[in-house]
Amino acid sequence: MKFLKKIVKFMIIITFIGVIFISGIYLYAKMIPKLDINQTGSYYLYDQNAELFFQGNGTSEWAKLEEISPYVLDATITIEDKDFYSHHGFDVLRIIKAMYTNIISGSYKQGASTITQQYAKNLYLEFDKTWERKIKELWYTIQLETHYEKDEILEGYLNCIDYGHGIYGIENASKFYFNKKASELTLAEASMLVGIPKSPSNYSPLVNLELAKERQLYILNTMLKEEVITKEEYDLAVGEELTFYGKKDKINLNTLMYYQDAVLDELESMDNIIETYLQKGGIKVYTTLDIAAQTSLEESIQENISDNEEIQVSGIMMDPETGAVLALVGGRDYNKSEYNRAITSKRQVGSIMKPFLYYNALENGFTASTSFLSQQTSFTLGVDNVYSPQNYNNLYPNKAISMASAIAFSDNIYAIKTHLFLGESNLVDTAKRVGIKTELEPIASLPLGTVELTNLEITNAYATLANLGTKNEPYFIERIEDMEGNILYEHKNTSEVVLNKSLTFILNDLLKGTYDYNMVDYTYPTNISIASLLTHDYGIKSGSTDTDNWIIGFNQDIVTSVWIGYDDNKDLAESDFKYSKKIFANAVENYLKDKETNWYDIPENVVGVVVDPITGNLATDESEHKKILYYIKGTEPSYTQEVFDEYEEKKEEITE
Repeated sequence: MKFLKKIVKFMIIITFIGVIFISGIYLYAKMIPKLDINQTGSYYLYDQNAELFFQGNGTSEWAKLEEISPYVLDATITIEDKDFYSHHGFDVLRIIKAMYTNIISGSYKQGASTITQQYAKNLYLEFDKTWERKIKELWYTIQLETHYEKDEILEGYLNCIDYGHGIYGIENASKFYFNKKASELTLAEASMLVGIPKSPSNYSPLVNLELAKERQLYILNTMLKEEVITKEEYDLAVGEELTFYGKKDKINLNTLMYYQDAVLDELESMDNIIETYLQKGGIKVYTTLDIAAQTSLEESIQENISDNEEIQVSGIMMDPETGAVLALVGGRDYNKSEYNRAITSKRQVGSIMKPFLYYNALENGFTASTSFLSQQTSFTLGVDNVYSPQNYNNLYPNKAISMASAIAFSDNIYAIKTHLFLGESNLVDTAKRVGIKTELEPIASLPLGTVELTNLEITNAYATLANLGTKNEPYFIERIEDMEGNILYEHKNTSEVVLNKSLTFILNDLLKGTYDYNMVDYTYPTNISIASLLTHDYGIKSGSTDTDNWIIGFNQDIVTSVWIGYDDNKDLAESDFKYSKKIFANAVENYLKDKETNWYDIPENVVGVVVDPITGNLATDESEHKKILYYIKGTEPSYTQEVFDEYEEKKEEITE
């Protein structure tokens, strides 16, 4: 009995201390300066012309509480925080109930955040995802409760919450989804909108109408159960057929949010900037976005894959001189899938790895004329280890071909012979030099692109080629300012020369052969199908695996990449391989149509020679094929250009 009395006494003391402690926190919060909820936590994204293209949290479309449909207010409170007007920021009973439910179920099924807590999170803590953020959320919740009336908190919450598709605030959401003011929303419309913030990627009616309706019905049932609406109102709302608008007032690009997400990813890595964002009334972020490039890329995608609803796409346009990302598409429509395939998804790159192999070859004494016999070949790599690569469609020249031909036709046998001749680790080293950060294994199949990379990673590697061997890090943010115009961050160029300029020029010129009619021989160059669409010079390489199709092209002004594939990794159909090339050609040509572009100047130590590009030998009057190829002075071909395989055989005979 005495022990029980001690326990009770101890609990009373602990409770008393707890009450004193909590009261002290609230009192301290009341004494410190009032938080400015009208500005704090807002961020504004501008394109390279300083035009605003996105506004987060802070909004010019602020709706006062009396300008919002009562149905929105009732539905929000009922479904999010029915005791909103009676608690002081935290619903203790709800927290206990949620903990019990989650423990019993063994999973996180129920949350207990109040409207005030959610508002604090949306206002100040969007980027921070640590335990420190949780503590800050509690502190900001207390400050909001001590300094603002409940109606002010509810109004602020409804004006900053995320309704999906880059839409923040109830007024903006009302106009986007229903093309009307928030004050005009019906019960059916209001209950649909109120259901979205729980998970915009799932409950937006533009993403998943079936799930959105289920969520809407759950909200209406809860409102009826809580006697917030009548049975008659419920029946009318359930029976109302909704029509969705789905358009923004300004820039109406379905892919722009992929770019915005990439900007926020970069912003999230800047800890000092985030602290300013939390505390000092918002920030202005000036990005590298070129709306013309983004528009060209999106329009080309929409035009060229409209006949296939399942296939997915990613694309990037980058300035090779700086590494600035001008446009980025992470999927065909952000409204339907927010997964950013350009910066998150790793896919097999196929033959677009080959240019780095051929740069390595040029660096080790190969020239555009260096020849190997290309025929069906099995390579013995070790005991019980035989590698038998195949050319596309099992088509082989069955003769000696030059490096120029191997690039134009994407010949796999030539590539593997080159790779094994040089040593597998050399390609790994070259890939690292040009900016590929993924760990690569020095395996025989590496030139054929069995490695998985992100689109941004491989595009940046090609930007090194486009910049004649000078590497930059890709970036999205040029400058960040606070709301008074003070510069908080400014991008600094980190250029590094990693490749020989002259050799890179030679390689880039060889990549023009992939769409050159002069290269037509036993087969066609890999990109000949888009030759008629191109009015500018580009170095281009395409690549394919069973599940992935790529094309990357560039000149000194722009690098453009396109990936095509399925999210579930199913095999591409033969008809699917047409998409990437047409998207690339239409996008880059439309973007450059009013711009002057020039191919690279010939370096002083490089000379052009008329050769037969198929064999690599000097051209004669009888040559069927003639083309100018480029060489380091002193390495030009002779009339008796030898084939490497034949040379190796002769050397073995002499040794014997």
